[in-house]
Amino acid sequence: MGAQRKGASRVSEDSEELARVSLQAVLLADSFTTKFRPITLERPKVLLPLVNVPMINYALSWLESAGVEEVFVFCCANSKQVIDYLENSEWVSLPDFAVTTIESHNSISAGDALRLIYERNVIHGDFVLITGDTISNMPLTQALQEHKDRKKKDSNAVMTMVVKRSKPSPITHQSRLGTDELFMAIDHNSKQLLYYEDRADDSKGIIHLDKSLLMDNPSISLHNDLQDCYIDICSPEVLSLFTDNFDYQHLRRHFVKGLLLDDIMGYKIYTHEICSSYAARIDNYRSYDTVSKDIIQRWTYPLVPDVKFFGNSAYKLERQGMYRASEILQARSAQVGPFTVIGDNSKIGDNTKITNSIIGQGCSIGSNVTIEGSYIWDNVTIEDGCKLSHAIVCDGVIIKSGAELEPGVILSFKVVVGDQFIVPSYSKVSLFQQPINQDSDDELEYADNSSVADTTDKSNNELMSKSLEMQGLPASELGNGGIGHVWSICEGSVEEEWRHSVAPIPADKLEKILQKATDDELELTRDANVLPTSGELKSDSNVSDGDDNEDSRDDSIHFEKEVEATFLRGVHENIKVDNVILEVNSLRLSYNKVAADCAGALFYSLMQFALDSPHGSSSELLQNTTNIITKWKKLLKYYLTDMDEEIEVILKFEEMCLESAKEFTPHFTKILCHLYDQEIIQEDAILRWDDEKKEADDSDKLFVKQAEKFIEWLRVASEEEDDEEEE
Repeated sequence: MGAQRKGASRVSEDSEELARVSLQAVLLADSFTTKFRPITLERPKVLLPLVNVPMINYALSWLESAGVEEVFVFCCANSKQVIDYLENSEWVSLPDFAVTTIESHNSISAGDALRLIYERNVIHGDFVLITGDTISNMPLTQALQEHKDRKKKDSNAVMTMVVKRSKPSPITHQSRLGTDELFMAIDHNSKQLLYYEDRADDSKGIIHLDKSLLMDNPSISLHNDLQDCYIDICSPEVLSLFTDNFDYQHLRRHFVKGLLLDDIMGYKIYTHEICSSYAARIDNYRSYDTVSKDIIQRWTYPLVPDVKFFGNSAYKLERQGMYRASEILQARSAQVGPFTVIGDNSKIGDNTKITNSIIGQGCSIGSNVTIEGSYIWDNVTIEDGCKLSHAIVCDGVIIKSGAELEPGVILSFKVVVGDQFIVPSYSKVSLFQQPINQDSDDELEYADNSSVADTTDKSNNELMSKSLEMQGLPASELGNGGIGHVWSICEGSVEEEWRHSVAPIPADKLEKILQKATDDELELTRDANVLPTSGELKSDSNVSDGDDNEDSRDDSIHFEKEVEATFLRGVHENIKVDNVILEVNSLRLSYNKVAADCAGALFYSLMQFALDSPHGSSSELLQNTTNIITKWKKLLKYYLTDMDEEIEVILKFEEMCLESAKEFTPHFTKILCHLYDQEIIQEDAILRWDDEKKEADDSDKLFVKQAEKFIEWLRVASEEEDDEEEE
C-alpha cells in the first residue's frame, strides 16, 4: 500500500500547456446538507478534518497543482470562520495562485451563489466549478481541451461534467459513497449527456425514457455504473443561464435537468470519464468514511498523509498503511493496527488497541481502550476501558471511563459522555438542542442562516456551554456527569441513518433486502418491455461482436477489482465471512456473474494479499500463502459447489503463476497440495484438470508436469478406493 498507485502521478504534468491559459475556478464553500448535522451547526463543513486536514485544503491543493491561477471561494453560512481560516493560511501568500473570498448572507442555494458571481463580473472565460468538499488528483488538461474543442464547433456546448466508473450495490441501490443510484444516458460517440436521474422509481432501477430520445440518437449508452464527481468545466454562459432562470437553485436537479429538457435554446452538456485518476465528493458520513480510507490507501496520491502539501504536517508511513506523526507517546503494550493515522502530541495508554482509525492531534487515550473504524478529531480525551466502534468524535470531547460508543455514533464538539454509559447506535449528540423545524436537503442546498443560530458568535457559544455545564443533564441522557443533547431520529429517517453512516451496513439489513433485490432482478429480466439498467442501446447497424467482447472483458476486470476490494475490506476491518459473502453476492448479481467467476476472483484476491504481505524469502511467501488460505477457506469453499468451479480456481492459479504473480511458480505443487489437504479442491477436479491438459501443447503443460508426482499419487489412491468399493 505504501507504493504510489499506477496512474496517480502529479496532476500538474501538463502545466506548460496550462500556463498559456489563465484558468479560473469557483469553489462553493457552503455545500451544506442536513446529513452533517449537528456538527455543521458549529463549524462549516469545508473546515471539518479529513485525515487531520481541513477538507477545503484538498480542493485548493488540487486546483493549484492542476494549473488553476485564480479561485473564487463563495461563502455563506458560517462565512466568518471560512474567511478567517483562509486569511490566516498559506493560501494568501502564493505568488501564482490567487484565492479570493466572496461573502453573501442572503444566498441559500448554488443558483443564488452563481447569480451573485455573475453580478460581480469576475469570471472572464471558461472556469472550473467545484464544491469545497471535493477531493481529486485528476489532470485538467484533457477535459479542458475537449471542452474548448467542442465549444469551437458548437457554441451551445456549455458544460463538461466529470464522471467516473463506479457500480452501485444492487441491494442498497447506492454507491460506495452512500449516494443514490444514478442513471445517465450518454451519446456513445459524442459523449453528450442526454438523461440524468438520481431517483429511480421504487429503487428498482426502472427508468422512463422519451421515445424521441431513442429515435434521435442512434447510439446511446445507458449507465447506472457512473459516479458524478461534481467537477464541472463551464463556459461563462452557465452563469448567465442561472441569472436568466431564477428557478434554477440546485446544480443537478434544476440546472442540469433543465437544460436536458429544454429543446428550444439547445444548450448541451457533455461528459468526461476519468479512469486512473481519483475524484469524489463528500456528501454524507458514509462518503466521509470511504474517502478517508481511500486517502489512507493512497488512491489520492499525492494528497496523502506522508506527502507535504498545504495545510498538513507530514507523517511517517510505516508498513501496512500505518501513518505516525513525529511527536506521539505510545505505551509498549498498545497495539496500533494497519490503515491507522496517529496525530501529533497524542498519547496512547497500556493495552489499548486501535485499528482502521484516525486519531487527531493532542488526544489522550487511556489504558484498555478499543477503537475500531473510528474518527477521533483533535484534543479528545478517552479514559480507561472505553470501547468505540465506527464513530465520529469531534474536537474537545471527553469520554469517561468504561463508556461505549456503538456503531454510527456522532459526538459533536465538547460533548461529555458519562462513566460506563453506552451511547446507542446512530445517535447524534451535541451541546446544541435539536432544532424544532429541520430543513431537508430537498429544500435547500446550503445553510439557511435563518434556520440556525449564528454559531460564529463566540460569546453565544461560551454562554451556552457554561449553561450546560452548570445544569448538567439527566442521567438517562448521557450518564453520570454527561453533558450534551441526544438528537432523536426523525420519523422516516431510520433507514437513512444506516445507509449514510460511517458504520458498515448491518448484516441483518443486507439479509433482509437481499431476497428483495433478487426478486426485483428476476422481475426485470422477465419484463421484456423494461430497458436494461446498464448497457448500450444501438441500432442494429452499429452492433458488433468486437464491442460486445470488449465490454465483457472490461466487466470482468471491474468485477475482479471490486471483489478484491471487498475481500481487503473484510481483512482490514475484521468483517465476518458471512458478511463478506453477502457483499460478493451483491457484486455477482450486479455484474451478472456465476459462482465460478466469484471463486476465481476470490482466489486471486487471497493470493494477491499473500503476495503483498511482508515476506523476506520465498519460503516465507509460501508460509504466508498457506496461512491465508487456511484462514479464509470458508469464504472460498462457499463458491466451490461443483467440479467446474474447482477447476476454475486451478486455471486461475496457473494464469497468475504465468503472468501477474510469477513468485508462486516454484510453489505451485505445494499450494495445490494445501488446497487439497484443506478440502477446498477435491481430487476429482485435479484429475479432470490433468485429463483436459493431455491434448494441450507442451507449453500449456508446465504445471501439470510440475505436479506430476502428486497427480500420480492421487490417481493411485483413487484407483485403490475404487478397487475396495468393488470388493
